[in-house]
Amino acid sequence: MTAVTKDEDSEKPDRSRRPEDPQTPAQPADAGGAPPAQPTAPEVESEPALEPQAGSGAEAELGAEPEAETEPKATMAETNMAEAKVEPKTATATMEAAEAEAEAEAAEGRAEDDDAFAKFAPAGEEVPGWWTRARRGVGRFFAHEWTLAALASLALAAIMTWPTLKYPAHTIPEDVWDPTLEAWMMAWSGHAILTDISQLWNANSFYPEQLSYAFTDTLLGYFPAGMIGSGFSAAILRYNIVYVLLHALAFFGAYVLARQLGAGKTGAAVAGAAFAYAPWRLAQAGHMHVLSTGGIALALAMLARGHGFSLRHGYQPEKRKPLWAVAGWLVAAWQLSLGFGIGLPFGYVMAAILVVSAIMLVVKLIRSGPFPFGGKLFIADLFGGLFFAAVGVLMALPYLRVAELHPYAVRSEAEVRLYSPPLFGFLVSPRESAIWGESHTAARESLPWHPEMTLLPGFVLYGLAAAGLIMSIWTVRQRILLGAGVVVSAFLAMGTATVGGGRPGYMTLYDYLPGWDALRTSGRLVIWTTLLLGILAAGAVSALVEQATQVSVDRVPSRPHPLLRLATLIPVALVLLEGLNNTPHPVVPKPPPSLAQVKGPMLVLPSDQLRDEHVMLWLTDSFEPIVNGGSGFTPLRTQEIRQATKTFPDAASVTMLRELGVKTVVVLKDYVGGTPYEGALTASVDGLDVKREEREDVVIFTLGGESGSPL
Repeated sequence: MTAVTKDEDSEKPDRSRRPEDPQTPAQPADAGGAPPAQPTAPEVESEPALEPQAGSGAEAELGAEPEAETEPKATMAETNMAEAKVEPKTATATMEAAEAEAEAEAAEGRAEDDDAFAKFAPAGEEVPGWWTRARRGVGRFFAHEWTLAALASLALAAIMTWPTLKYPAHTIPEDVWDPTLEAWMMAWSGHAILTDISQLWNANSFYPEQLSYAFTDTLLGYFPAGMIGSGFSAAILRYNIVYVLLHALAFFGAYVLARQLGAGKTGAAVAGAAFAYAPWRLAQAGHMHVLSTGGIALALAMLARGHGFSLRHGYQPEKRKPLWAVAGWLVAAWQLSLGFGIGLPFGYVMAAILVVSAIMLVVKLIRSGPFPFGGKLFIADLFGGLFFAAVGVLMALPYLRVAELHPYAVRSEAEVRLYSPPLFGFLVSPRESAIWGESHTAARESLPWHPEMTLLPGFVLYGLAAAGLIMSIWTVRQRILLGAGVVVSAFLAMGTATVGGGRPGYMTLYDYLPGWDALRTSGRLVIWTTLLLGILAAGAVSALVEQATQVSVDRVPSRPHPLLRLATLIPVALVLLEGLNNTPHPVVPKPPPSLAQVKGPMLVLPSDQLRDEHVMLWLTDSFEPIVNGGSGFTPLRTQEIRQATKTFPDAASVTMLRELGVKTVVVLKDYVGGTPYEGALTASVDGLDVKREEREDVVIFTLGGESGSPL
């Protein structure tokens, strides 16, 4: 029975063998015929080595047998079972160890391969520190085209205006008259804003007149410079520095405008050189408000950039930049604050551009339907335009009040006729030109008022602009429009010297445009003629440079030969050559030391339009109220005072001055000789209640008695 059972059991499949361990051997039944134990894998692995258990079936069957015979059999069975349990675990561990070793060897091989290829790979990018980032940012800033253009503009201005910066605290360009007035203007604006801005328009000159700061163009936009330093020397130094800077701004503004419109760098440099250093500008060396035109070109460039517009590429909505548009409006408002002599025509040009642009947008909307403009850009234009208009209105209010108080301040048609240049004037150079000044002497003397009639923009510029009508990067229609602009602006600049006496023309604007009747010098519209000629010339030179580049395509390397590059710069050099100056730089008379110790209101004798400009400059430290004053016009009361005090000190003149509130009269010993006021040096003051004090440089008369109200 036992044998049969054993055979049957041996034929049955071993259900304890795990599928994942195919090599696990079947366990035989032990000698007593008991079936083998059926352990589960997790439990067997966690138990200790097998031990015989009391009361087992094997011991029952073999109970009569001697202990020596049964124990070896039981031990052998247990050993077999233990080996059967342990062998799969050992085999699995061996296989896992072999696989791990194989994977380690493969990983080591791959690492060696990676190291071999890494030798040929580019180095990883190092994260720069703050110092490296700052240094790179500064380098990018100074390498940017606009930075280089600005630095070049400054260097060029210092060279082209030399010797302005040679003795900047002692000399002044052109003459010692109008420039000293403008030096006072900048000083006064800074002083008023720092001390009492409510009195800005009531300057210390022309006492007791109101709004005397609005008697001429103010240069108010330069007030930040006027806030630096005080006194006579500071005023002269300030003027000379600003004089150089305004030339730099004119070059830079025209350069960036031409670049924005689509011109190349060389062509833009021609436009900048023409706009900043045209020969006609040398005649205006004593009129800073006329030379301050850089804001015009810069504002137009910023507005064009903000609207994504250029002549070469048209309107590009994807390039709209509302902040640039805002900056353009701000610069335009600043330009307006420098004075209406140049600012008023600029304001009307801006209005004309706005109207034409609006019409073109409406036409485009009708023809092509809606097109992108942008809400941000619309808001920028809305508020920027309102700010520009607000500055214009605020600037105009005191001038309108002055015109109301002094109706004779309006320029008459006869005065406009006096300063209107003939067409011939556009070919005549001023005497300050180093190239053409001497050779044009005879032609210049044939002009009735040559300082305002020598309007030569430059013969080289004429030639380049003419070439631009034929060969240019601009389209034919654009060239025609630019040429028409040149003709119209030159026609208006001629004032009454055209057919019909300026009607139609300049006098038409005089008749109908508000404020135009305050402009007496039509020739200054040559500013716009020069700018348009410069843009035409920029188109021609840009086309020339592009042709030179195209010719060099087959070269190795494919760029123009250095000599060819230099050749393309010849137009720039020639335009600058015509702008070389021979401007005198006289020494400005220093103030008499005693004048600084006198308190106002005062009258300084001798008094006239030009000498009073010196007196105004001399008092830029204390800004004591003075009856003296020089400006674009002379109030009637000032003329009456000058006439009455020619006999000072006498009863009539002393009474008049007391009624005006004047406390002191100062007679300048070094300047009064040969003038109608010379008698004041020796005249008696007996019975006039006037105190006389002799000093080395002046005679001071202190008016006693009660003074009247200046109003």
